[in-house]
Amino acid sequence: MKTPLIVAKSNKVIESSYRLTLNEQRLVLACIAQIKKGRVVSVEDRFEVSAAEFATVFDMTVDQAYRELQEVAERLYARSITIQNPDPKDPRITHLKTRWISSIAYLPKHGALILRFAKDILPFISLLEGSFKPYLLEAVAGMSSIYGIRFYELMMQWESKGEREIALVDLKRMLELEGKYAAIKDFKVYVLEPAMRDINEHSDLEASYTQRKAGRVVTHLIFKFKPKAGKRDKKSVVKITKAEIERQARPGESYEQVEARLRASIQ
Repeated sequence: MKTPLIVAKSNKVIESSYRLTLNEQRLVLACIAQIKKGRVVSVEDRFEVSAAEFATVFDMTVDQAYRELQEVAERLYARSITIQNPDPKDPRITHLKTRWISSIAYLPKHGALILRFAKDILPFISLLEGSFKPYLLEAVAGMSSIYGIRFYELMMQWESKGEREIALVDLKRMLELEGKYAAIKDFKVYVLEPAMRDINEHSDLEASYTQRKAGRVVTHLIFKFKPKAGKRDKKSVVKITKAEIERQARPGESYEQVEARLRASIQ
């Protein structure tokens, strides 16, 4: 994998209902980061992740990385995601439940895996226009809680505003925690505080939160966040659309060459 690695997901995926372990999320992100901007991904496209690459990105030994990849891939194959109102052209569909991946190929002599994404998830991770927020994979690579990446993505959606209010019921739906942590103190101890520590210690954001109540019951969480000074590479996360690349292209330039030139010109 080349650096910097950039992750881009549809906002509908970020706000969808799913629960993955930390390493399952890492594997999904390692594959998504391989998708070049403007590329259409098909069910035939293969995403190879080696133990050596996984170890480098997520700071572990190669042996540990390969063991983790084998275990994670088996579990990830059975995982699903539920996307709310997935098709604006067909408002009759209120929910779409799909697997993340459709197949896993093992390369034991090479210490690697090859994954294919499931058909119904593809529109939400490739050829994205407008409703998505790219970020650097390294911003979440050091996180150690299950929820740090999810909270970080929810904040990045509203990065330009620096504040986001989320109903607790919606947050639990996204994290598939309905019916759990009825006491807000337990939710804070096991979900919220570990995620906030991850964001503040490992990501490129500084974040804090307050709460809103209805009577004595906490109903909403209000997050405030801003980029850490000098932490983020602006050139790596700025969005350059396919249309802009085509407009700015010079004779004989490839798609990648145009994008690299435009990024180099960003101040």
